[in-house]
Amino acid sequence: MKILKPDPNLADFIELECSRKSWQGIIMRLWPNTKYVDVIVTGSMAQYIPTLDYYSNKLPLVCTMYASSECYFGVNLNPLCSPSEVAYTLIPTMAYFEFLPVHRNNGVSTTKGEKERQQLVDLADVKLGQEYELVVTTYAGLYRYRVGDILRVVGFKNKAPQFSFICRKNVALSIDSDKTDEVELHKAVENAVSHMVPFGATLTEYTSYADTTTIPGHYVIFWEVSQNGLTQVPASVFEDSCLTIEESLNSVYRQGRASDKSIGALEIKIVENGTFDKLMDYAISLGASINQYKTPRCVKFEPIIKLLNSRVVSSYISPKCPKWFPGQKQWSNVH
Repeated sequence: MKILKPDPNLADFIELECSRKSWQGIIMRLWPNTKYVDVIVTGSMAQYIPTLDYYSNKLPLVCTMYASSECYFGVNLNPLCSPSEVAYTLIPTMAYFEFLPVHRNNGVSTTKGEKERQQLVDLADVKLGQEYELVVTTYAGLYRYRVGDILRVVGFKNKAPQFSFICRKNVALSIDSDKTDEVELHKAVENAVSHMVPFGATLTEYTSYADTTTIPGHYVIFWEVSQNGLTQVPASVFEDSCLTIEESLNSVYRQGRASDKSIGALEIKIVENGTFDKLMDYAISLGASINQYKTPRCVKFEPIIKLLNSRVVSSYISPKCPKWFPGQKQWSNVH
């Protein structure tokens, strides 16, 4: 093994590049021979694609494998595909894979009834287009362990099914009969963030919780915003963002807001820069692995909510109810 010696010239070069006003393309400036960035940008991690494009000058973002702390699951056989087209082929020698069928009810993935729950599907029997919760039995001793990932069958390589990662199970906001999962929330936030673009602001991180201390209860979204432009983002833009999120949610939520009045106006709370770093530090102090840590998209643990609220610098409420028409009336019957 070659042991490198201190290189003052290289240190000066790195310091010079990192002290420049803009870090756009910093990866290519520091490592000019870089060919791609090996990263996970599926599911809610897709929010980081614009940031990665900014720092890498749009180098290919390659998702090579699907794994967790339990075991490796599979690989991406087309690593140069766009992030939206990533599909993983599970390797049956890594573990014994079974699948619990789920279905979407008003945008929320839920396991099916008790009868189906007792009839796990083998890898060879999954159906194209169906969503499943991954269940694994590993060499290390886990038996029918529910990983908590929701996968969708998107194709086959020969006879081997290929899966796209949809979301984590049970990441849901709920006040009344409404239920909003990670996928729906992420799409709604994506729609809302577009309001900040003209002001050079970007969303660094976000999470949410269902605040039931108010009557009626309401959704709270914590945003950490990076303001790169010279113009401050007006309050009206954040209020419009609240409404855009509400307009993007399912009809059960909008019915609760506009008709039943069982859900209060959505609130966006802007937190200090570095808040989500503090959140990660707190999670690690409780025993979370730094390698496996991901920002939770929905929080319920009271100390975390207190930490987030302690760093709020401003808050904004949706200025009016989202559009909803009686013809859209439906109920969330989760079973």
